[in-house]
Amino acid sequence: MALPLLLQALSRIPEQAWKAHFNTGYYDGDWSGVALISPADALSELAHGSSVAVERDPWRRDAAWARALDLPWLIRSARLLRLGPGGRIHEHLDYDLGAPQADLRLHIPLLSPPGVDFMLDGQRIPMSAGECWFLDLARPHSVDNWGESARIHLVLDCRPDAWLLQQIAAGLPTTPAAGIGRAAGDLARFRALLESEPALCETLQSLNDSDAFIARTLALAAERGLRFGREDLRAAMRQGRHAWSRQWSF
Repeated sequence: MALPLLLQALSRIPEQAWKAHFNTGYYDGDWSGVALISPADALSELAHGSSVAVERDPWRRDAAWARALDLPWLIRSARLLRLGPGGRIHEHLDYDLGAPQADLRLHIPLLSPPGVDFMLDGQRIPMSAGECWFLDLARPHSVDNWGESARIHLVLDCRPDAWLLQQIAAGLPTTPAAGIGRAAGDLARFRALLESEPALCETLQSLNDSDAFIARTLALAAERGLRFGREDLRAAMRQGRHAWSRQWSF
């Protein structure tokens, strides 16, 4: 990707152009976007649609976007998505990508601070600025920005043609391995503490109300410098219940 050209175009986007993401129940903090290209029938410029793609004002006013993305792909949607410092996008699935002939969603990190954890199926995806990533976002994913600066991605929805599929296949051998995110690592460390400190474990075992259990767990973890969220803990509790149920399945 032509990262310098994309960053120049990004620097010309005025602050007032950023609009809060329409999925208001999915996130905490600043998750906002700027539509460059979007379907004409979308309920808002950042929303999904199925009709012809329309170039929006930021794209039309700055030719740098078209120059930087001058590749043989059919773009149906292009938008900048920003997650501010301390922001969190809760785990969710992009259901619009699940159909056999759905668009392919590509992420091009423009600003990608090291304190950002993009999690897919519980694994941290190590995306760096200027790379282009195809991810199956019909699977569970979430994002945490633990840092002090914004994370901004250029997100493209493209039709799955032969050229694009070949580019994706060609990139697989050099794709960096997924890792462990901060929340997952801190949660694992807290579990280890419970095993080594019986009194700490007994404190939590005495709580029968799930909300009280979660609140107390988060407080105890924070006292020990461990950071994970309510949603992380709920997901771990669900996984524990499923594992318990599976051992009795025949």
